[in-house]
Amino acid sequence: MSYTIKSGDTFWTIAQKLKISVDALKAANPGINPQALQVGQVIHLPGRKPDGKPDPHPRPGHGNGNGHIVGATGGSNGGGGYEHYSGPASNYPPPSTWASYAALWKQNSALLKQNASAQEVEFIHRALEKVSASSGVDVRCILCIIVQESGGNVRVGTTNNGVRNPGLMQSHNGVSFDPKDPEGSILQMVRDGTEGTKDGDGLTQLHKKYGNYYEAFRGYNSGSVNKRDLNDPVGATGDYVQKAANRLMGHSWPNM
Repeated sequence: MSYTIKSGDTFWTIAQKLKISVDALKAANPGINPQALQVGQVIHLPGRKPDGKPDPHPRPGHGNGNGHIVGATGGSNGGGGYEHYSGPASNYPPPSTWASYAALWKQNSALLKQNASAQEVEFIHRALEKVSASSGVDVRCILCIIVQESGGNVRVGTTNNGVRNPGLMQSHNGVSFDPKDPEGSILQMVRDGTEGTKDGDGLTQLHKKYGNYYEAFRGYNSGSVNKRDLNDPVGATGDYVQKAANRLMGHSWPNM
C-alpha cells in the first residue's frame, strides 16, 4: 500500500493518522528522508515492503525482533474511579485485571501532552516499547511510573534527598533531558528508570528482587519495603503504590 504526501504531513502525523508507528513507517521507506518530504511524493506503508514481500517490521505492541513487548496484548478497557487499595501485594489487583496497553496509552498520552510536545510524546512512546522489549518489564508499568514520577515532562527538575533523581522516571543518578539529542536522551531516561543505573536499581532489578510489581514500586519510591503495608511510605510517598495500581487499572480521578 502507498500514501501520497499532503501539505503539512510528517512521518509522525501520518503515523498518528493511520495508527502505525513512526519506526515502522521509516522501515518501509529506507530511501526517504523524513525531514525532506515533498507534497505529491509517494511513500510506502508498513505491511508490505516496496518489493511486495512481507514487512519484517511489525506494528507497535508486537515486538521488533529484539524481544517481546511485555503487557502489549490483553487487558481490559479500564475505566472507573479511584480505589483505596491497602495492605500487602496480594490485596492489590493482579496484572490479569489491568487495563490494556492500548487503553492506558490512550488515557495517559492525553496527560503526557499537557507537559510535552507531540514529538516528545512520540519519542516516549517509542522508548516505552523498546525498553519493555529489552528489559522484560511490563510496558504498562513503565508508562504508569513515567506519568507518576514526571507527568511526561521531559524537562522535569532533578530531586535530591541524598540521592540525585533526574529525568522522566526520577532514576537513581541517571541522565536528564538533552535538547541536542531529544530522542536519545528520552530513551536513556526510560532505560535508567527501568533497567537501573550503575548507582541504583530500576524496575527490572526490583521486580526480580520482590517477585511482583507492587513491592517493586514501593522499593523504587522508598528504597525499602514494608511488605505487610505497601502504603507505609518508609520515608517517601505513602500512596505511591496505591496510585500506581489505580493507573494500571485505567481508573481516573481529579488531578491524576
